[in-house]
Amino acid sequence: MPTEAEIIEALRPVQDPELHRSIVDLGMVKEVVEANGNVRIMIALTTPGCPLKNEIDKRATEAVTPLDGVNVVQVEFTSMTPEELAALRQQLNGDPAATAGTHQGHGHAEGRAIPFADPSSRTRVLLIASGKGGVGKSSVTTNLAVALAARGRSVGLVDADVWGFSIPRMLGITQEPQIIDSMLVPPEAHGVRAISMGFFAEEDQAVIWRGPMLHKALEQFLTDVFWDEPDYLLVDLPPGTGDVSLSLSQYLPRSEVYVVTTPQPAAQRVAQRAAAMADKVNLEVKGIIENMSWFTGDDGKRYEIFGAGGGQELADKVGAPLLGQIPLRPDLREGSDTGRPITAIEPDGEVARAFAALAERIDVELAPTRRYHKGLSLIDG
Repeated sequence: MPTEAEIIEALRPVQDPELHRSIVDLGMVKEVVEANGNVRIMIALTTPGCPLKNEIDKRATEAVTPLDGVNVVQVEFTSMTPEELAALRQQLNGDPAATAGTHQGHGHAEGRAIPFADPSSRTRVLLIASGKGGVGKSSVTTNLAVALAARGRSVGLVDADVWGFSIPRMLGITQEPQIIDSMLVPPEAHGVRAISMGFFAEEDQAVIWRGPMLHKALEQFLTDVFWDEPDYLLVDLPPGTGDVSLSLSQYLPRSEVYVVTTPQPAAQRVAQRAAAMADKVNLEVKGIIENMSWFTGDDGKRYEIFGAGGGQELADKVGAPLLGQIPLRPDLREGSDTGRPITAIEPDGEVARAFAALAERIDVELAPTRRYHKGLSLIDG
């Protein structure tokens, strides 16, 4: 018969689906009992109504069943105590009190350090901007995030369009963020973790906020959410050059800016303002993304419904490359409306291939050449 230690080791590779850490290392395995080949496992959940409880049950059962001598595996559940949740939050995100009172302007929010602003952070922050609404910026952000996840990257997505939040619907996320001792755990879909005002306001509710409340929401999205240092953090900015964009440029001074436009000259002239704002706040525009570039008819011919050349013209003006051109397709819009991103649903389609190529250019061609390492430092003498 397997020993208790052997059963626990078999459970160690089992990860919590939301925290992406071993349930053993997280202290979720509270009891293991083996009797004549029957194994009973007690697992403590972070919340009694955990929507992924069945997935944890399945993973634990599949991990232990192959052990020699095991006939039946029974998984039971309990909930963590407030003290256990506080310890888990500190294990995952550190102690907020440890960084209190360290406000230094850039990269800090109400005295709490923003990890993505630290030069040692390996996360690339991509600010997806547009000069005006209606150019498909959010659908571009969503599908680019899914395409980066498909390349095996860990991806987070902040829906910073506080007034026009749409990311949860576009990703098809219906569950709310889990709360661990005041720390938010973002829900995930298609390999992308996301946080949005859409989780805290009704779909038809108007968010009527001035600057201070907007800043507070952004601070919480960056400091109170367990992101776990992803490879990429995409930020879907509101259109234009308002308070939200300015705040994020201060909170995330290492960000890369990508401007979305459409082919017509009028759109690119407005988009140029977003690029100008990036320059004013010392952020680099890394590339231009042209959306709705053409429509491919049933006859196989491309129709440039919104004209041509706007993306390249904007790229030339701001001195950044035109990274990709995204075709106009009804199913791209339909996927955004129904929570089925076309990049995930039709990975071999025309639009998905365009997003895959865009993700590859950002991931490989525009990858930073200089790396930071927390363990390296210069020592005098």
